[in-house]
Amino acid sequence: MPVSPRTCLVYFPLSRVYSRGRAKRRLDRSQPTLPRLHSFAGLVSSPLSPISYLGGASRRLRPCHPPHRILGLLALLVIATACTHNAPPPPSSVQLTNLETSYTALRSLRDTLGITRARGLIQTPSGESLSAGDLRFLAARSAVARQLAEIETTHLRSGDRAALTILSRTLTTDLAGNPDARDSSPVLTSCAPGAAPASIAPGDTTAANAYRRHIYDCFGRAASFVAAGNDTVDRLTILGRIADTPDAAERQRLFLALRPMWRTVNGDDGARSPYRTLLLFGADQDPETNPSPLDRAADIGVGPATVERWLVAILDAWRTATPDSAVEPWDYYYLAAAADRQLDARIPRDSLLPITIRYYKTLGADVPALGVHYDLAPHPGKTPVANTDFGSRGHEADGRWIPSESWVFATYETGGLDNLDELVHETGHAIHLAAIHERPEYVDWPDSDPLTEAIADIPALNVFEPAWQYHFLGDSVSTPVATRTKYASIMLDIAWALFEVRLHDHPDADPNEVWAAITSHYLHIAPHPEWSWWAMRGQLIDAPGYMMNYALGAVIVTAIRERITAVHGPFATGDPSWYPWLYAHLLRFGLARSTRDVLPELLGGPLTDAPLLRDLARMRPASAAR
Repeated sequence: MPVSPRTCLVYFPLSRVYSRGRAKRRLDRSQPTLPRLHSFAGLVSSPLSPISYLGGASRRLRPCHPPHRILGLLALLVIATACTHNAPPPPSSVQLTNLETSYTALRSLRDTLGITRARGLIQTPSGESLSAGDLRFLAARSAVARQLAEIETTHLRSGDRAALTILSRTLTTDLAGNPDARDSSPVLTSCAPGAAPASIAPGDTTAANAYRRHIYDCFGRAASFVAAGNDTVDRLTILGRIADTPDAAERQRLFLALRPMWRTVNGDDGARSPYRTLLLFGADQDPETNPSPLDRAADIGVGPATVERWLVAILDAWRTATPDSAVEPWDYYYLAAAADRQLDARIPRDSLLPITIRYYKTLGADVPALGVHYDLAPHPGKTPVANTDFGSRGHEADGRWIPSESWVFATYETGGLDNLDELVHETGHAIHLAAIHERPEYVDWPDSDPLTEAIADIPALNVFEPAWQYHFLGDSVSTPVATRTKYASIMLDIAWALFEVRLHDHPDADPNEVWAAITSHYLHIAPHPEWSWWAMRGQLIDAPGYMMNYALGAVIVTAIRERITAVHGPFATGDPSWYPWLYAHLLRFGLARSTRDVLPELLGGPLTDAPLLRDLARMRPASAAR
């Protein structure tokens, strides 16, 4: 018959089980005070319980124990086993298990609806309409909220309570609102300069968010339809052509073809331009609502002053390593693309995905088997920014782990090294999501966006290593040229991060002037305050402060890559043990472990900018590079 919890009470003293001889004294030295055992739970959790010592200390006790004492240990084991298999779990544990099952289904449903919309479809893969899926999501979220409210948390372990805190927060943030809220909120329809409001009422976040989305949508349209002579191409194609065009005048013409895109963001750079309107609105918000971009380093345990010092030091290192003669913006892109021009013929557009998948296979990551999907074709409404997201959440099913699925979104009209780097980066995000193996509350991106971006670049930056290029492309450039190509774009990211810091501190400043000052001093780019050419990145509109993640990510990834090479070995030309090793040390945790804990442990010490500065020194003096 079932054994009740009362049957599990143990009343005889443990001293009758253990002998008084040498082994007993060993036990006393390791644990001088015996715990009081009032129930089976106390028995099996005690380090001195027979359950513990059957697997460990009993091997030492065996020589001095007569058979009847061994039988006593076995009897306790029988009781413990019966209790384990028959004692019902507390109600709160059952409720928690049911809640986590429902929560996983809710998150996966939200992921499915989001991916379906991002793909420009009107039905999910199962044939459900988006409207029906939205209604099902709202009902499921209400059910999860009720389940959460019914749980008595006082009887839960501290780890369970921490997980429930994450679940509760996610319900009110990522899972709040209608999945279609972005599409149903009021928007402005015209992208003409006159559509911009004169101002946004202080505290009216609904109007500010709608206006921000409007600007981003206008930016996306302009970035997708750039008129270049008789052609209409996208922003990335224009930048690719600039990098390939030997004629400086033609490069300038292509560069200035992007002006309509800049104007959607900053108009004529007047005090009430779209971007400056949003800056002034943010200035009226409290610091929690409108934090400084420098605060993004809090998750990695680095103070704002240190981060700003890193940004300036890195930019200054580039400044001193490059000639002080000014170059035009279009020439900066051209000079930075020396490696691209030599290798682009080996990277046609149709080869981008095969090269990416083959590379990850050599690292021990079978991309298709990991549930990674791609949407690389243009379609109406597609975001102009490459991104990766969950398609479904990893979970237990029938006693086995089902990894998360993911989707990579990007649009490429051409191949080339730069586009290959981006696709390898986004796939780095995807294999990261596939590796997260934790309880449902923690199957999510890490608590640090900079770490998230750095993880994707751990494999992606190998694209700029001559050894990688020769192995996967059959040709390579020199280390100085490759290093310059790699860091030219990173320096722009760091410049954009500093740009956002300066404007957060001085929201009434002219963004064109701020950008011209930063790029002319550190990057030796001729100043053009008459143009808003800083408005190249959608993140500046859609996710203010996000460029700091790329800047910090560059510091983090360089440190991680240096550490991996030191303790595990180089991986530029492949290493099948790389993905399993990184899974165990970094990728699997999701939200289960904080970046403050994981990063110093992986690096063997605190994060600094020294590894990046060392890597940057591999670039020869720019006078020779040019």
